[in-house]
Amino acid sequence: MFRCCCSKPGTPNLPLSAEAPVYQSHHFDSTKWQGVNPRPDDIIIATAYKSGTTWMQQIVSELLFQGKAKPASVADMSPWVDLRVPPIEEQGPVLEAQSWRRFLKTHLPADAFEPYFNKSAKYIYVGRDGRDAFMSMLNHWEKANDILYATVNESPGRVGPPIPNYAEWGSVPEIFDRWLMEGWPSLPNESDGWPLWSLFHNNASWWEKGQANSNILFVHFNDLKADLQGEMLRIARFLEVEVDEELLPDLVNACTFEEMKKNANRESPLNGTLWKNGGNDFIFKGTNQRWKGVLSDEQVAAYEEKANRVLPPKCAKWLQEGSGASA
Repeated sequence: MFRCCCSKPGTPNLPLSAEAPVYQSHHFDSTKWQGVNPRPDDIIIATAYKSGTTWMQQIVSELLFQGKAKPASVADMSPWVDLRVPPIEEQGPVLEAQSWRRFLKTHLPADAFEPYFNKSAKYIYVGRDGRDAFMSMLNHWEKANDILYATVNESPGRVGPPIPNYAEWGSVPEIFDRWLMEGWPSLPNESDGWPLWSLFHNNASWWEKGQANSNILFVHFNDLKADLQGEMLRIARFLEVEVDEELLPDLVNACTFEEMKKNANRESPLNGTLWKNGGNDFIFKGTNQRWKGVLSDEQVAAYEEKANRVLPPKCAKWLQEGSGASA
């Protein structure tokens, strides 16, 4: 059992898998993972987007450190590696210097991550009903400030078109239709997710990867909301982390939405500087079903039809409901 938050840097590279699609866009550069020296005890948190990524990063940090002082904010300790800025020449040495058990973040689908898949690492995939993820993404996009647009659109190396400004798109129903039916042009074989990347392909790819790999744990946003303590203990068992029972109530409390909201700037990327109202825009509401009364019956039906058509049946059920479905 892992009892310590520390890990030795500089573990030799593990064998990597075969070729895979390259993901590059206004946000993505999947090739950055080539500069990450994997360790056998790495933890990788994977999601499509707006599905509980930051929540899971907080959970993992609390399970690893268990009351000990953290050397940096969770956002700094657990970077989104495939975000194309900063370049890996900057980020790689920082990751190499981390002396604790690393927990890194990816938004890549599993097929794009395939060359970097580490069979000794632990992967936690967090899912959420796509309609809820869409509404959260909409807030994230609407509240983006000029710094965010400049960072993703104007930094050297962008592939494909810039992300459009939300102010150019005033109609939520129109945005939803495009999100549901159109992929981003620089990303391969995607048919949803505009203006970011495919939620369905991301979910399906990791679900299928989980069929043959026991080092992938699936956690659903709904289940975290329903039983945070139970899910944290399940995650701890998967990570082989022994939890101090006396500390457990404090660990759980630190992972509640209310507690995270108090520290929104500290726990948001770049201390919340990419959003109009800082971290409070990034850690926003944490609620579900805000799409009800916003999407029409026809749009809800179109979403459900597509989810059931493009996702494996058990994956479609899990994505909508959570509650114990497994790969």
